Amino acid sequence: MKIKLSIILLVLSTSVSMAQNSAKAKTLLDEVYNKVKSYDNIFVDFKYSLNNEEANINTETRGDVTMQGDKYLFNYLGSKQVYDGKKVYTVVPENEEVTIEEKLDDENTITPSKMLTFYKQGHNYDWDILQNIQGRKIQFVKLTPIDTNSEIKSILLGIDVETKHIYKLIETGKNGTKTTITVNSFKIDQPLSKTLFTFDENKYKNDGYYIIRN
Repeated sequence: MKIKLSIILLVLSTSVSMAQNSAKAKTLLDEVYNKVKSYDNIFVDFKYSLNNEEANINTETRGDVTMQGDKYLFNYLGSKQVYDGKKVYTVVPENEEVTIEEKLDDENTITPSKMLTFYKQGHNYDWDILQNIQGRKIQFVKLTPIDTNSEIKSILLGIDVETKHIYKLIETGKNGTKTTITVNSFKIDQPLSKTLFTFDENKYKNDGYYIIRN
């Protein structure tokens, strides 16, 4: 009886500890979300790496994104993507092509405008390690998709304890692929051109670009 009682107490204490860790993680993420939503605009310069040892894939590049509400300007791999609130315009100078399409409404797709807020829904949270990175205290929170059919196994979100800004995202797929995004620069409320999120189709037509409409 004593052994059974001790097991029950251990299970209960473990459950309470897990619930407390989950609550702590959610509280921190709520603080990050509220901070992000309070800004008029955000500019993020980041490093992107993709690794899959089994497939012998190991790539690294950089990109940047400017966001204002749902609108964004995304520069990555030599291409540019603009979302003006209605349509997505993807410009690929290497191919001299522009693709124009309606906004994707797939909740499982992390678009640039969701980059700093995607964690708000669809995940279970757990308190993870605290690291000191170049004098900055980075608290990691582990996110596990609620959808068991998700191709994502887990996401580690590293948050700067002082600024409440996201510093690092480490996504591990069920296929063994690990994607890491590290923020090099995070700027807020910058003066933006009124035409930053405006796409001038005539400009690209005059430059000989092929326009694709989906």
